[in-house]
Amino acid sequence: MADKHKKPTLKDVAELSGVSVISASRVMSGGPNISEKLRHKVEEAAKTLGYQRNRIAGSLRGKKSDLIAVIVPSMSNHVFPNIIDGLGQSLQDTALRPVLGMTQYSDVKEEDILRDMLSWNPVALVLTGLEHSSETRRLLSTYDGPIIEVMDTDGVATDIAVGVSQAAAGQMIARHFTSRGYCIVGYIGAWGERPLRSRKRRVAFEQELENLGNPIKVVQICEEDSSIAVGAHEMERLLAQKPNIDAVFFANDDLAVGALLYCQSNDISVPQDVAIAGFNGMEIAQMMTPKLTTLSTPRFEMGRVAGEKLCQKLAGTLVDEQSKYELPIELLPGDTS
Repeated sequence: MADKHKKPTLKDVAELSGVSVISASRVMSGGPNISEKLRHKVEEAAKTLGYQRNRIAGSLRGKKSDLIAVIVPSMSNHVFPNIIDGLGQSLQDTALRPVLGMTQYSDVKEEDILRDMLSWNPVALVLTGLEHSSETRRLLSTYDGPIIEVMDTDGVATDIAVGVSQAAAGQMIARHFTSRGYCIVGYIGAWGERPLRSRKRRVAFEQELENLGNPIKVVQICEEDSSIAVGAHEMERLLAQKPNIDAVFFANDDLAVGALLYCQSNDISVPQDVAIAGFNGMEIAQMMTPKLTTLSTPRFEMGRVAGEKLCQKLAGTLVDEQSKYELPIELLPGDTS
């Protein structure tokens, strides 16, 4: 009697579909020049048997797998699921599959995750940001597939960067505040400013204010993870030391929403007493009353374009190859400024 708990093999799939093991293997590995009739027979047999191809086994034999190593800081931050969704849309009609690793904004974790994922021989890499540790850069230098860095275009790309200009974002808010007549301006950030792209945005904000003759009055960076609660606490702390502040730019919408809620709970009028602006264009910020002033970043499109360029590069059809693909940022002037 056959063992009902026995794991089905490729040979079992070939026998059930009436083809050779070689033909079954070509179908299951997504090989080229396979007829739809053959592909359907083999895939139906695999589905009937519950056969799952070992994607890593091939890579251990020195072949590239069909896995894409995707390394992001976090999935609790609303930004990165949007990017992954866009990437997934670009890959949905391919045999490529993303595998996620999360660094929690730690360079050491990024190194460890990249090292582990490279052992699987992924067909491509997707990383966050342009700045990496020397060890991560060393590991990337040994990799011979496409490397896509998302989120940022202010710097040198390892291979291809798809993102937005963080400097342009900071400059936009500086011009917006100044055009509205705000002249006692501050900034609040979190994470110890570990994602360096937020530092680029803040520095550009400060420099543009300086250029406009409206220098920044206070910068406050906390070590805690960014959250609505942290935004409320940091707003309370800033107002205690600078009660006459009339506008504050926040590193992201989470912090800005927390600040807005703090003001509403303490009879501080926004924007009459203090204006507030965030970054990312999160949906919750646009549903608030008053609606938050923020910068909208095309996160889904960022992931979609990254996946598109990745697939084109793998297929050798990337005719407009550039080192950077910069997407537009949109200022959403709400009721908080």
